[in-house]
Formats: sequence, C-alpha cells, structure tokens
Amino acid sequence: MEPGEGPEALDLHGDEEIIEVVELGPPGPDDLAEEMEDVDFEDEGAEEPDAEAWDSEDDEGVEDGMEAQDDSEVTFSLHSDSVFCVSLDPKTNTLAVTGGEDDKAFVWRVSDGELLFECSGHKDSVTCAGFSHDSVFVATGDMSGLIKVWRVDAKEEVWSFEVGDLEWMEWHPQAHVLLAGTADGNTWMWKIPSGDCKTFQGPACPATCGRILPDGKRAVVGYEDGTMRIWDLKQGTSLHVLKGQDGHQDPLTCVASNQDGSLIMTGSVDCHAKLINSATGKVVCVFKMESVTPKAPVSEGEEAESNSVESLGFCNVMPLAAVGYLDGTLAIYDLSTQSLRHKCQHESGIVQLLWEESSAVVYTCSLDGAVRLWDARSGKMISEYRGHSAEILDFAVNKDASIVVTTSGDHQAKVFCVQRPDR
Repeated sequence: MEPGEGPEALDLHGDEEIIEVVELGPPGPDDLAEEMEDVDFEDEGAEEPDAEAWDSEDDEGVEDGMEAQDDSEVTFSLHSDSVFCVSLDPKTNTLAVTGGEDDKAFVWRVSDGELLFECSGHKDSVTCAGFSHDSVFVATGDMSGLIKVWRVDAKEEVWSFEVGDLEWMEWHPQAHVLLAGTADGNTWMWKIPSGDCKTFQGPACPATCGRILPDGKRAVVGYEDGTMRIWDLKQGTSLHVLKGQDGHQDPLTCVASNQDGSLIMTGSVDCHAKLINSATGKVVCVFKMESVTPKAPVSEGEEAESNSVESLGFCNVMPLAAVGYLDGTLAIYDLSTQSLRHKCQHESGIVQLLWEESSAVVYTCSLDGAVRLWDARSGKMISEYRGHSAEILDFAVNKDASIVVTTSGDHQAKVFCVQRPDR
C-alpha cells in the first residue's frame, strides 16, 4: 500500500511539519552521573500500598494443541507460574533476570540457564526487573509496590522500599538512579544504594508508563487519564504537559524515544500513536490505525473486540518507527513522510516489539507464543521462532542481536539463538 492512501492515512497535527532535530550533544556518563549527584533528593516516607487482591487474567491467546516445536537453545524453568518480565544485563549480556506470578525473581546465566541467585522476599507478582546501566545492581519490583535492589557480584540485597501499587520501573541510563511509576500517579526517583528520594506528582490517576530520555536529565511519563508529562529530573518540575486534544483520549500504554531523545512517541488504548518533539512538547503528527472491517454490533453479555497500541519503538539506522497493536497489526511508519510504510499482520495480538540496535530489523512477540523478525524496509518476515506453549509476555534482545530471551504464561523463560549467516 502506498504511503498516505486508505484509512490508515495520517492525521497531521495542524499544518505543522517535523520540527528540526535538536542537537543536544550527548554529555558523557561521568557528567550525567555528576548531574544526578547534584539532584536535591529529600527523604520521603514510604506510602502504604493498597492491600487489594489482584485477580490474574485467564491465559489469553493460548491455542489448544499449540505445536510442540521448540526452536530454543536453553529453557529456564524454576518459575512455578506465568513469567511476566525479563531483562538482560547491559554490560555483558550474559545474565538474565526474570520475575513472575509466583512472587519470585531469579538471576540466571543465559548460556546454560544456571541459577545465579534468587531475589527473595517478594509477596506479590514480580512485574518489573532490570539491571543498572553497568550491571552492578539488579532491581526487582512487585505489584504491591515492594522494590528491592541486589548487588549482583555479592548476590545480596542492598536496598528496599515500599511504594503504592507499582506500574513500571526503569534504571537511569548513566547513573545508579532508579525511577518508578505508581497507581497513585506519583513517579519516584531514588539514588541507589543511599535511597535518597524525590517524587514527581502527576494527576490523581495511575502513572501507567515511563521512560528516561537519553540525555539522562528528563523523563517522559504517561498517565491513565490520557495525559503525558516531560519531567526535569534535577529540578523536579514538569517541562511540558500534553492533555485534552493534544493528549490521548484513553490511558497511555507505552512511550519511547529516538536515539538522541529529540522525538518521543506515545501509544494508547485509543489506538493512536503520537509523535512529539521533546524540546517543544508539541505534537508533530498522529498515527491512526483504523479498523479495516466495521465492528459488528455486540450482543448483550459479549465483550466488544478491543484494540490498542501495546508497544512502539524507533529504528536507530533509518527514520522509521514501529507500532504494535493488540489486534495483531505491526505498522511500520516512515517518519520523514509521516506515512504508513508497511502493515505486517499477526494472527494474535502483539505484546511487545523491539528494534535491533544497528539494523532495520524489528522483533515482535505475540499471544500465539512466537517471536518473529521483520525486515522494516520490505515489510517481509525474516524468521519465526517457537517453543512456548502459551503466550509470550515479555522478551529481550542482546546487543549484537544474536539471542532473544522470552518469558511466557507457560511458566518458562527461553533463550533463542537468532544469528543468521545471511544478515
């Protein structure tokens, strides 16, 4: 399909064009770490999390008789329930941390699935886990809001803190600083391991997603009421707020930034993805995915088929962005023409997508339990890997794009070797 044709055509925001990329000139890690040293953290008391029971969704997307094909090299099976999250250690890419519905998190070796240590002490599903930029620390967070940090080489806990119900958590890209968003609308920031703390007060609704921008000085946070804020981490002030017509009409589900942080993309339950200039806070354009077939009227007692943006990301080597939808559509957008370039269809909903660091290849994982690699230039699928007997809930790709680590509702994490001689 040619760019700009049909129902997926772009709704440009007024007469605005792409605003020129602001060269921020990336400061070195030491400068940024020092910047973070200057942040005026204040000790703030932990809030009592709501002791509300959480009902897990039924296993969605699990097909009867899902084939027993297993393309994986390693299977990690110490979890006794759905495995919700995975991260690879950034420095060596040799360690993975996984967290699951069994209230457990484990750090293990990717090469052979050997357990390094258990991150013990959680009393709710572990939904967030990740390593610090230098792989010195690993943080695990559970739904009730208990966050723990472990020193990897010593295998010991060095810090813990309790907030309200946890929505997301992320390490700073250059400093031992942890950011987390909670259901009360707050975004928390801590220095690790001292625990110095700062909070960024959002609207009185959950802070549903967040990302620290590459400059390390700002963070973008999306909220359930459809608003988005760009925060100055040092000053603790809100630099830009997108709301009303500029914001989304439904909760935000994901945010991403391009490599230099000049552009932000937000995705929402409203099926729109918005491209935003991070320096001005202005919407550059809106990508809308309309349903090709009109929705049939819903009978009483039936749920309407829902669609939403589930994941998105920017390509580092070409002006492309990918948006993954719950209805199984992977849309590749051309940023220079602000138009749809390719539409790649999955039979099941897309859970997450990731770009390779140095090529125009995008990876998707979906509710049918498969990982797929797509060439964003041609829109063609390169390869597909299977091995899970349930939906994939999260995945990670190592730096040289040779392995993918997946987690699933089948209680397992798997390592797939995806290096191909022809790429």
